[in-house]
Amino acid sequence: MNQRSLGRISALFTVLFFVLAARFAWLQLVDAPHISANRSNPRRTLIALGRGRILAADGSILAATNGTRRTYPMGSALAQVVGYASRRYGTAGLERAYDALLTAPTFSANPLQQIRDFAASFARVAPRSGDDLVTTIQPKIEERLASLLARHARAAGVVLDPRNGAVLAISSVPSFDPNTMNATFSAALHAKDSPLLDRALEGLYPPGSTFKMLTASAALDSGSVGMHDVFQDPGYLMIGKARLHDNDYEATGAGTIVKAFALSSNVDFAQIVLRTGAPTFYRYLRRYGVGNSLDFQLPTARAYVPPESHIWAGELAQMGFGQGALLVTPMQIATIAATIANGGVEERPFIVRAIERRGHILTRTPVGPLGSPVSAETAANVTKMMEAVVAWGTGTTAQLPGVTVAGKTGTATNPHGAPDSWFVCFAPAQSPRIVVAIVVENAGYGATVAAPIAREVLARALSVITR
Repeated sequence: MNQRSLGRISALFTVLFFVLAARFAWLQLVDAPHISANRSNPRRTLIALGRGRILAADGSILAATNGTRRTYPMGSALAQVVGYASRRYGTAGLERAYDALLTAPTFSANPLQQIRDFAASFARVAPRSGDDLVTTIQPKIEERLASLLARHARAAGVVLDPRNGAVLAISSVPSFDPNTMNATFSAALHAKDSPLLDRALEGLYPPGSTFKMLTASAALDSGSVGMHDVFQDPGYLMIGKARLHDNDYEATGAGTIVKAFALSSNVDFAQIVLRTGAPTFYRYLRRYGVGNSLDFQLPTARAYVPPESHIWAGELAQMGFGQGALLVTPMQIATIAATIANGGVEERPFIVRAIERRGHILTRTPVGPLGSPVSAETAANVTKMMEAVVAWGTGTTAQLPGVTVAGKTGTATNPHGAPDSWFVCFAPAQSPRIVVAIVVENAGYGATVAAPIAREVLARALSVITR
């Protein structure tokens, strides 16, 4: 081989060296974040090893990494909320919403740190773990709620602290086991009853008579109706050619808004909302945030409210008792009740209390009011009406020994079978610490199905927080 050929080969290798060096530099310095984040990158297996934990309020584990597996000790009880982190199926729930914090850092923009990280990868130095989420979930309340709901085909429930908006328990059935995602995901995805759907946050339902909480507070707060005004319920009400009636078709006769609320008279509440008027009623819908996106740390469905510009008297009357085209989530009903329980002040609901790193708090979730939809006087009057529901009205099945419970039943008709059973309550009525909202799909009367569930959850919650 002559000198000229050697020179060409040397030049070729020199060019190849610089091409490879440039490519290496590009991959390490420029494209590393994209490659690291790519879910098809096998190195993400290492990320799972250092993924942060999700903790309950008492420090118990809701999600953690065991070896190479992500485990969920509460299984299906909290599945939609905690979610899952899977190489094959991605993330959901809190695992998705806080993925960037939970995932161990794998790339630094600092070139010197890149060199150290590169060297550490050969030395098998363990990466720093991701941060931990500390939630507001109380496991003993959560377990009770989930076990009671699991007796039914489709249901959801929310437990709040009305004083600060903390979510103490939340559950949805049917559910799934995040520990077996690889084996069951496809079946869950295509299941008729949608176990992947978080019914508490994303299920939209006609609220039935539970919505009378808002109608009553709007009527009283605006001065459209007084506590001593008398209404007549002959069992039905004609609005044009439309005939509205109570669920049992029975007349409740003459009475004030207290009686109408306690006995859940649709006819009376149609009259109440019509007297209040659409402009005022819609103003209070907006004050309560109904129809807006809920300010929460997880995705929620937006309630559907018919446009005010297209509302007519018959539809407004139905909205007054929670029917018609109106659709809300169980979380929305819980926050309305919490606002009344909290003296008319609506607190921002939250489920993640803090972010921790190695046991030290990095950040706390700021808590505070979103606004005051109604006055303290109005909230107190609606509370008295809710006490009457449980004391002698439609919600006596929610009574607890030694505790005054304020509540509201709901029996919501829908086009998909039997009515949905609703109950929302708080206790102790004059110093509320717990709010419970329950919906059981196609289960019938609120008093016979949802109210007993709420009573048992309320009893467990009060025992937990007073220890």
